[in-house]
Amino acid sequence: MRQGSAPHFCPPIEEGLVFTFEDEEGSLVNLEFLGLIIHKKRKYGFFFPVTEDIPAGSSGEVLLLEVTEVDEEGQPTSFELVEDEAIAQEVYDDFRQATKSLYDFGG
Repeated sequence: MRQGSAPHFCPPIEEGLVFTFEDEEGSLVNLEFLGLIIHKKRKYGFFFPVTEDIPAGSSGEVLLLEVTEVDEEGQPTSFELVEDEAIAQEVYDDFRQATKSLYDFGG
């Protein structure tokens, strides 16, 4: 299993873990989970969109979702899109720093 280089980064329990979400239009979207960042006492999940035609990571797109609910074991059960661009940039910068040895962000 991969390990991040920062104490506020929680990697996925297994590589290739894919979640299915429903978007605003009601379409189902598959997202590969990359890990969580804890930022200012809030948890944020990072995902790659995946389809049959686009394998994980090939699009270069990373989606950021805030954890809004957890189960009794502290595992995320509900996510919400982060709309505040300043917070999204701060959290993304944290993620890039914590995972620089795991992912190539192309600059």
